[in-house]
Amino acid sequence: MNLGRLIEGLPEATIIRTFPNDLEITGIAEDSRLVRPGYLFVAISGKETDGHYFIPQALDNGAIALIVQNAQPGYPPRVPCIQLSDPRSELATMAARFYGFPSKHLKMIGVTGTDGKTTTTSFIHSILSAAGHGVSMITTLGAVVDGRFEDIGVHVTTPGAVQVQSFLSEMVARGDQYAVLETTSHALDQSRVRHCNFDTAVITNITHEHLNYHGTYDAYRDAKSKLFHGLTVESFRKPNTPKVSILNKDDDSFEYLSSIPSEIKYSYSLDENKKADFTARNIVHTQESTRFAAMTPEGSMEVCLSLIGDHNVSNALAAMAACYSQEIPSEVIARGLKAVPSVTARMQRVERGQGFGVYVDYAHTPNALTNVLKLARELTAKRVILVFGLSGGLRDTTKRPIMGEIAGSMADKIVVTAVDWYAQDIAEILEEIAVGCEKANRTRNVDYWCVRDRKEGIRLGIKIAEPGDIVIVAGKGHENSISIGGVEQEWNEIDVVMNCIESK
Repeated sequence: MNLGRLIEGLPEATIIRTFPNDLEITGIAEDSRLVRPGYLFVAISGKETDGHYFIPQALDNGAIALIVQNAQPGYPPRVPCIQLSDPRSELATMAARFYGFPSKHLKMIGVTGTDGKTTTTSFIHSILSAAGHGVSMITTLGAVVDGRFEDIGVHVTTPGAVQVQSFLSEMVARGDQYAVLETTSHALDQSRVRHCNFDTAVITNITHEHLNYHGTYDAYRDAKSKLFHGLTVESFRKPNTPKVSILNKDDDSFEYLSSIPSEIKYSYSLDENKKADFTARNIVHTQESTRFAAMTPEGSMEVCLSLIGDHNVSNALAAMAACYSQEIPSEVIARGLKAVPSVTARMQRVERGQGFGVYVDYAHTPNALTNVLKLARELTAKRVILVFGLSGGLRDTTKRPIMGEIAGSMADKIVVTAVDWYAQDIAEILEEIAVGCEKANRTRNVDYWCVRDRKEGIRLGIKIAEPGDIVIVAGKGHENSISIGGVEQEWNEIDVVMNCIESK
């Protein structure tokens, strides 16, 4: 696309170094490592890094034009340069324009919340697939387009604006009707999903998380609410496609989000007394599945999930409501829910004939940890052993003692270990979690242990397990690398757990 067309109408654009009218851009990147010959490189100043430092690398890789936020006289040399006051926000506009505003040709479903986003997105994707619709999705685990999985990077939930628009363009090209996007507060706050033109917004819950970034719970909630405000404020209107809100009556966010206008609103709850549109009765858990009767506007339907836990029943109800709004029949919804065999590292059972239950879960928030420990208690009359940790560095430090206390109150034995510790000493992180364990009257090296090395921490948790116990390995989940002192190393939690079981 012509550079002049790409930046046309962008607010407060200043030409620092001029360019010919016919300069053709072959791609856009905000990561200098992804730049190819003919690309436009967009330098963004972030909280942890500054894209301006990587301009030389972008030029070496073939960038032929630059967007910058901070420009110095006479720099950069050789190539056209445009200065924008907010390049992060305008990157989404440029990306959508470059790819032809693909979301205008798709029915867009956004799923946000603190916990349960990946599972709910996967449920919706499966239901729409069962209904015969062309559908793709983007989740924490990666993007699934045309049945093909694509990784979206390390420690990322919603990819950057360019990658999002590129995926949506692929979906349009293959003839999809629907795109389902797991949408984080960071993505909403940083305009990564601007010009996604959502038609349905789904909330799972809003609990304690990311306060290091947002500052307060209210600011975090406000960032999540942008998905719902965007239904009518910014979103492109598509023929015969109403704007729909799916709200959780069990969550404190319900009253706040229900005040935001939309054409159709459905609610869901695990509590029948709250009179939600979708609720559940007679929930039965085993170590392999969950069964319940779903109460819907059309009556009762029997549901069987391969995933376990009340929190997954709640996620299923959210997905049911979203798909009901798309006029998917009840029997197809039930079939689609059952078709999800498991979601990677979401209470994923690891079985090697060990005689005790072992589950891997991504739980890294107080709410998620409470849910998995509550479930473990329901699944065994024996002990619950928890192996978990929390990230270091600039991450949310306030939840460390909170989750330590939850662990101390709900698990019989706890191994506190590393997750990603970046530049902060892991010993400091473990001690902050240990404060919570001590508050729950647990004794070090009797009820809980602090182990720096994650593999050794997992090994200890499995070593002390006895027949009938349940071991939960939490906090890392699906992520394929682990940061040790800021250096990324390959990691596969499931493989590590299996090796530890086999070595026992």
